Amino acid sequence: MTRRLPILIVLALTWAALVALACNLSGSPEPPTVAPRATSTPPPTIGYATLSPAELPAEAATQPPQVAAAAPIEAELVNLVNLIEADRLMFHIDTLQNFGTRHVNSANHRSDWGIGAAHRYLVSQFEQIRAQSQGRLTVFSHPFTAEWAGVRTEGQNVVAFLTGTEAGAGTIVIGAHYDSITINFDSADALAPGANDNASGVAALLELARVLSLRPHRASIMFVAFAAEEVGRQGSIAFVKEYLAPRQIDITAMLNLDIIGSQFGPGGRVDDRNLRLFSAGPNDGSPSRHLARTLNLIAFNHVPYMNLVTQDIVDREGRYGDHMSFSDAGYAAVRFTQPLDDPARNHNDRDTIDGIQAGYLARVTKTVLTLVTALADGPRPPRGIALRDSGTGLRTLVWEPIADASGYVVALRRPGALDYEQFEVNDPSITSITWDGFVPERFTGLAIAARDARGLMGPLSDEFKIR
Repeated sequence: MTRRLPILIVLALTWAALVALACNLSGSPEPPTVAPRATSTPPPTIGYATLSPAELPAEAATQPPQVAAAAPIEAELVNLVNLIEADRLMFHIDTLQNFGTRHVNSANHRSDWGIGAAHRYLVSQFEQIRAQSQGRLTVFSHPFTAEWAGVRTEGQNVVAFLTGTEAGAGTIVIGAHYDSITINFDSADALAPGANDNASGVAALLELARVLSLRPHRASIMFVAFAAEEVGRQGSIAFVKEYLAPRQIDITAMLNLDIIGSQFGPGGRVDDRNLRLFSAGPNDGSPSRHLARTLNLIAFNHVPYMNLVTQDIVDREGRYGDHMSFSDAGYAAVRFTQPLDDPARNHNDRDTIDGIQAGYLARVTKTVLTLVTALADGPRPPRGIALRDSGTGLRTLVWEPIADASGYVVALRRPGALDYEQFEVNDPSITSITWDGFVPERFTGLAIAARDARGLMGPLSDEFKIR
């Protein structure tokens, strides 16, 4: 692992200066006022591959739309993701693991050990990001009551809220749990460094907040470091029930980052290209599965260095994550997890920073940054989607035009498929397609996204069922 010492020294000094500020947590600012959700089940969407030329309707193009040479979106995305710094990610992981344990019942008042030290560190880091955000970011703690192993304690979720510029664009939640645990789940004193599970996710959360807060976004973005995930998701359950639900906040997507720091598995196995994407079913009709498909298709279009692998299950067998607290409440939520599990480094004192690959973690963080940018800043999806029989055995797909669209992506899902296939409509004046392929024997659902003048793809519409 290579580190640039000047960056680490600057970060360390900054942290030290901010610890005092973070210690007075009882004076946390009032949480921001955010827009309520319009319906009980919001969704975004997307998918996977391009239809073969033989299958394409006449209006479709096999190439992406032509965009202005002065501002191609791929160059913009490259410049954006290059702001992610691997040194910062590793510094956060090193700091968090050096608190010894982040067990929910561990020390609350020490500066060098336990869950309290981790909480204060996170507040200080978010406050530093707030200071450079030109007032766009609000930071606060969400207290809740946790109970584990016969001990009742006050847990603290740490929240940073980035206010969007467009009314009705909703709020995207990016979450990661910061508590850790060891083999003896009840022990609050045993060493539980939790470098990969889940300082890796927290490091990515902080770096995403730093980069995304540099400029305004159409949608609001909420960054949440959850406590007490390892003991039954108590922190995220309380956050959904006690904070989000009473305020009726319009959550359009929840992205959970949990164990994302290693490309290595048991027996010397290596997988540095894939990232697993878990979501609640059923495959037809679940807002979470629709979000997973949306993210998968955005990645197919904009992330050449990482493959998202959609899973037909809410989480690994017998495991859970904070995204489930959201999907259980009707929100669209997914979990990102590295491709290979290593039980030898899970929930024990071997989960240390030497098991983290900085390059892989940085690419995962860049992937999520690109996905959030598309969800938050891409054009809103078309409405008024319908299929009309032409009377000649063909069917015509129609949709309402989007004012800032340079073209459209039509996503189609085959019977039983996890992901979408797509074709492009590069002329923004075309908002109808007549084709013999819009039949349930070939495709059971479709969704449409718009591209803006730069070529950035926005979120998909709700899935339209083909019957």
